[in-house]
Parts: sequence; C-alpha cells; structure tokens
Amino acid sequence: MNKDLVEKVKAEIRDVVDFPKEGIVFKDITPIMLDPQLSNEIVEYLAAQYKDSGITKIAGIESRGFLFGYPLAMRLGLPFILIRKKGKLPYKKVAYSYDLEYGSATIEMHEDAVDASDKVLIHDDLLATGGSAEAAAHLVEKCGAKVEAFNFLVSLDFLEGDKKLKQFTDNIQAIVNY
Repeated sequence: MNKDLVEKVKAEIRDVVDFPKEGIVFKDITPIMLDPQLSNEIVEYLAAQYKDSGITKIAGIESRGFLFGYPLAMRLGLPFILIRKKGKLPYKKVAYSYDLEYGSATIEMHEDAVDASDKVLIHDDLLATGGSAEAAAHLVEKCGAKVEAFNFLVSLDFLEGDKKLKQFTDNIQAIVNY
C-alpha cells in the first residue's frame, strides 16, 4: 500500500457527526473531489492494482461507487456496470433487497450487464456493514458472473463488513482502513 496516498486520502476525508442519523459518524469523501490531482492519484493507484488481475468488468454501486469506478474502468479499458437504486435503470433488470445499517434498500442491475465469462470487480466508496456490496455481489452472481474482487476507498473495519463479502472472494481491498 502506498502510505503517502493513504495519508493524503485520510487528510481529505471529513467526519460528519450524526449523519444520516444520530449516532453515526459519516465518512464524507466529497472533499477528495475538490482535488483533481489526488483524484487522479487514486485512479492511477487502483489501475496499477487491477491491470493484470484478470477482471473483465467493473461494477460501481450508486452513487459514490461511480466516482472512481467509472474512471478506473476507462483507465483499464473495461466495461462499467451501473448498480443503481430501484427504479433508476430503464431496461430489463435484476433486483436484490437488503438491510442497511440505517434502513433498507433495493438495488438493480441490467440483466445483460454480465455473463458467465465475466470476472467482476465491485467498487464503492465505503465498506461499512457490507450490505450494499453483498447485494451487488448477489446481483452479479444472479446473472452468472463471478465476483473477482471488492474495492473501497474507505473501510470501517470495526463493523466487520468484510465478513459478508468473503463468501464471494477473499480479494477485498481499501485504500484507507479505520
């Protein structure tokens, strides 16, 4: 891990207390977006990590998973899959419902986004309890593809979200771990 990059990313992450509800300390990555050089460093770092990994597609979880997932896919010359909240995709889709640490949700993916030959990297901004990433992995597998890896900018390790993801792969990485 690039210790310099870890420190730069940590310095930009803003803690927002009691958001979205009391008792939660939200890790806000939006200050990173104000620094195009750091954003590019993140994409370059991720591209180096996955360029020879054998992944065939990258899936990003709405909406913050799109921020670095899509640029990473472009950098690697790979297709990008949108995993969105229910009702946001226009074509035939598969859905998965799950519980969050502060509510419940349903996500969807176009049914033709992957096939049995695909090895997918699932990217999101933050790993907390693992519910969103686990749901995304179920969607990928429901369409016949394999989850090759998970990647996050931030992992809240004390919530042990990675335990939910190990049923799919042990290849679970984050730039910053708390």
